[in-house]
Amino acid sequence: MTKRVILGMSGGVDSSVCALLLKEKEYDVISLFMKNWDEKDEDGVCTATEDASDARRVANQLGIPFYTVNFEKEYWDTVFTYFLDEYKKGRTPNPDVMCNQEIKFNAFLDYALKLDADYIAMGHYAQVEKRDGKYYLLRGEDNNKDQSYFLARIGQRALSKTIFPVGHLDKKSVRELAEMHNLYTAKKKDSTGICFIGERNFDEFLDRYLLTKEGDIIDVDGNKIGKHTGLIHYTLGQRRGIGIGGIGTGEPWFVVGKDLKKNILYVAQGENHPALFAKSLVGESPSWILEEAPEFPLKCTAKFRYRQADIPVTVNMLDDGNLHIAFDNPVKAVTPGQQAVLYQDEVCLGGSIIKSIEPMEKKYLYLNN
Repeated sequence: MTKRVILGMSGGVDSSVCALLLKEKEYDVISLFMKNWDEKDEDGVCTATEDASDARRVANQLGIPFYTVNFEKEYWDTVFTYFLDEYKKGRTPNPDVMCNQEIKFNAFLDYALKLDADYIAMGHYAQVEKRDGKYYLLRGEDNNKDQSYFLARIGQRALSKTIFPVGHLDKKSVRELAEMHNLYTAKKKDSTGICFIGERNFDEFLDRYLLTKEGDIIDVDGNKIGKHTGLIHYTLGQRRGIGIGGIGTGEPWFVVGKDLKKNILYVAQGENHPALFAKSLVGESPSWILEEAPEFPLKCTAKFRYRQADIPVTVNMLDDGNLHIAFDNPVKAVTPGQQAVLYQDEVCLGGSIIKSIEPMEKKYLYLNN
């Protein structure tokens, strides 16, 4: 009996090639475009409308049904609200991680199952492998495009029902397949940035939803050296856009901390300043792919941001259920609010949200805790 697959089509080349590959394998494919955000860009164009149109063109080319589904309320309640709340806490969130957890592999999956789907499919560069009755999340074959980092909070229910048709391919091969079959999106540029912000000015977007207040910029030696435009506009490790060039030694300045109560932005000069480096972190809300914690202490590797090289770490669970992740060597610009994702070789174990960091030198503890 032919298996039914509901494919999440975004209007990009990756999901277009997914549709092609699924059809070639003779699945009963239905394409579904998720409308998660309704807003026009600075030119008055609704990019979701354009993307949906592109997805429909490809579906028509391939002769597969195309529909749209509206998840705007779910997205606002579970992703956008989380995004704003994290900024209010002075952290730097990763909404793509939450979108995968709450929308693509939860709300979308539920919707697909109501359509009698056997599987859902997505255009992520990642792989699923079944071993001894459990579903493992593996890195994508293309190391430069691997998206397992964004999927580390996906559990067994979703993985057991998910196909990643391009996970075993590199981006070049995906483009070539699209061009070979004259798919409408073959030469379409990859989308960049956060989906609901797109190409807009990020600071202006935040100012529309959150109150900001100017405050002092103080260096780690206690000197007041400038004014910031609002703490939400800055993230740990940031170099550009601080507005204090030409002061001190001439080396670049970096954001190294925030004090929300006093509305202070802390900075340090020099790309190797010790205040930029941490030796461990505490991660909250741990989520495990196998839905059970591994044995501790756990020696593995971690990524604290997308496309970062793997960092050797030792992981332990604290009494409150949070994770303590110690680094073999100090790591630069580890940022609260981002996700710490753990790996054993090619297998993604899961992840936790970075709550706090332990600086390389104790005298800098005041900066972010």
